[in-house]
Amino acid sequence: GLPAALPTLPLELTVLYNSLLFTAGASDSAIEGEADGIRKGLLRVLEACGACGQDLSMEELWEKVLQEVTVEELQAPLHRLGALQAAWWLAAGRLGSIAGLFQLLSTAEDTGRGHCSKGQNELLSLLKAWQVPAEEASLRLVQSAEDLKEILCTAAAFLQGLQELEAGNFPTALSLLQEAAGGFCSKKVLAQIYTCLGCCAQRMGKPQTALQHLKRALQVDFQCLPALSHAAAVYHELGETDTELQALALLYEALEKTPPAVASSSPYFLMRTELLVHTPTLTSLLRHCHPSEVKYLLAQRCLQDGRVTDAVEHYLDFLALLQEGLQQQVPLDGSSALPRIPEVFLEAASALEQAGRHRDAITVCEEVIRRTTDLIPRMLQVEERLEQPECPSPGAGLAGELLSQKKESLCCLAWRTAGYLLQGWAWAKLGKSKEAITQFSRECLEDAVSRCTCLSEAENLPPEVEVLQKIRLLSLIGRGTQFLELGKHKEALLDFQHGLQVSPGDPAAASYLVQALWKLDRKQEAAAQWQKLSQSSPGEQKGKGRPLPLYLVLCLEQAVFPHSETLASTVQDYLGTAAQDTSS
Repeated sequence: GLPAALPTLPLELTVLYNSLLFTAGASDSAIEGEADGIRKGLLRVLEACGACGQDLSMEELWEKVLQEVTVEELQAPLHRLGALQAAWWLAAGRLGSIAGLFQLLSTAEDTGRGHCSKGQNELLSLLKAWQVPAEEASLRLVQSAEDLKEILCTAAAFLQGLQELEAGNFPTALSLLQEAAGGFCSKKVLAQIYTCLGCCAQRMGKPQTALQHLKRALQVDFQCLPALSHAAAVYHELGETDTELQALALLYEALEKTPPAVASSSPYFLMRTELLVHTPTLTSLLRHCHPSEVKYLLAQRCLQDGRVTDAVEHYLDFLALLQEGLQQQVPLDGSSALPRIPEVFLEAASALEQAGRHRDAITVCEEVIRRTTDLIPRMLQVEERLEQPECPSPGAGLAGELLSQKKESLCCLAWRTAGYLLQGWAWAKLGKSKEAITQFSRECLEDAVSRCTCLSEAENLPPEVEVLQKIRLLSLIGRGTQFLELGKHKEALLDFQHGLQVSPGDPAAASYLVQALWKLDRKQEAAAQWQKLSQSSPGEQKGKGRPLPLYLVLCLEQAVFPHSETLASTVQDYLGTAAQDTSS
């Protein structure tokens, strides 16, 4: 409450500088908001000089103070306070304000030395050109301005590198992050910077460089588990499955253990880089996986790679985690690697079936069917596209809610029909053709058609409807093969014909159709169909559309016609004989 006086202002500003540093350092959370103490301090300076600036913004206030206050004794305290102001602005992402402030802080000679040449970063050039004021022996600082300058340079490079990374300017991001890695920070932050460098290199299509950065991150701080997670993703991209699985196993083991508190070997500062850099991009890159997410990735990768025994073990471990309230532990904001829980059950059933545990697979599918049955409406009308309108209108909220409910109903229908499909194939593997036909015939066919009325009319189908189409095709092929096993060739022929209506040109359905015609002694029709199939291009045979869910891949493999060469040889012999008979 005392009037501002020039002789005591250097001490007053130094006390303010120290107290703000203590305030920032006492909290381990990121700096937010404005530093009100700095504004009050600048107004005290103007008051002592007979001026005022109550209505000015912080940028305008700094400009007024630095241009009008020429007292030599105040220059050093003001410069130190300006550096502290830059820290608050850096935490808020106000880089332009920082650049303007340091242009004011620089003398004419400094500006000349700090001129930003082409290719250099303007803000970093200004920060490096700033001449740190000499400390006075009578005014002790809790953190030197020289250290604060180094931290500002490191944090500015780190923050701008993250911004360029988010914008997709990867070469610039790489350069800035490398600048930050050579700066002044703790080992924890250095490991984070190397992790970001690894992610940047990966996005640039340089996986080996990415691995070098990620390994360096772990060498600097072995508790930087996001680096290990990203390394596993790079190994997956490279197709190095063994190494990827080893990395995921190490990650799971590390996440399961509670690491002991390790004292930092880095020097402690009140103002630190980690207090200044906090962006959504950094949060996303450094997100710690939940152990269950890693367990699921292990199961999924093993199943994709054909390591069925390991996949079953991991899936069963994951399903056991569900009993521990998994949904409450995993984020639901889309950042999790976990799919919807019914999909995990279906993948587990697929793994069990591949391992020969057909009855266990049937049991797991029954759980999916039981839990989704009551969630599906009696009739489900599906439009060509299920998308939110770009321009909101009155009632758009209700329309969006209806679309969301419709998509959810489609998902539930797809999961339940997939459960019946997997059960059908499991019964077929057990040699129970009648039971298999029953499962193939249930909601995979009749109910899916009656509930979802546009399975084949529209071109731009929602992904859930594409999945339902594929399930319907695989169910028809599955049921048709079982009819063939029972010698019911006419019923089999009808199923394969319907399958080709669902998916024209499908090679499995077409091959089975040829076989069914042949068994019905309709050899001329069979030969004509075989010629049509053999003339279609491989691209047409593979078909179009989105990749299938993992839980349907096994069904797709089981539906492949197994006797292509034998059938081709038989038909060719028939055509050759028919040609000879015609010529004679």
